[in-house]
Amino acid sequence: MGAALVVTTACSSSSNISSASPSAATPAQAVAGGCGSTTIYRGPVPAWVDDAGAHNNPDGLPYVIASPADVAGFVFGYPLRAGHPENPSNKILWVVRLPRNGSDLIIAAHPLDAASPTVSVVQPANSSPGEIYPSIVDVPMPGCWHLDLRWAGHEAGVDLTFAT
Repeated sequence: MGAALVVTTACSSSSNISSASPSAATPAQAVAGGCGSTTIYRGPVPAWVDDAGAHNNPDGLPYVIASPADVAGFVFGYPLRAGHPENPSNKILWVVRLPRNGSDLIIAAHPLDAASPTVSVVQPANSSPGEIYPSIVDVPMPGCWHLDLRWAGHEAGVDLTFAT
């Protein structure tokens, strides 16, 4: 079962992260839509994301890096939207740095400033190549949502904005 994730647009600072290769001409740039402690980027990905995604990650999509930096999420339906949007849906491809070992990815989401409502998504480790989990994460209302990501004994968190 997949879950959908919606991101609302908000301004974020213009920071950058290391690129996938030292020869990359332009580092990744922050784009509008980040919230909480998470920045949304566009551009080259860190080398570990390229390796964990078996050098098959999507090009040109906005992405986030979780904390700790063991998960990247490529946002296909950017900006993410509250409800159950279609065309595009709230598809996110999660790439994990640490091995899946056949373990499900468990996503538990709630508004950043509240314990409820909650959304739960379980994504099996049945996709390839690489250490990836495609998902759809839908939330019932717009705002900044915190997602706890758990797999194979590992944990990371990310904050995502869901628009109306």
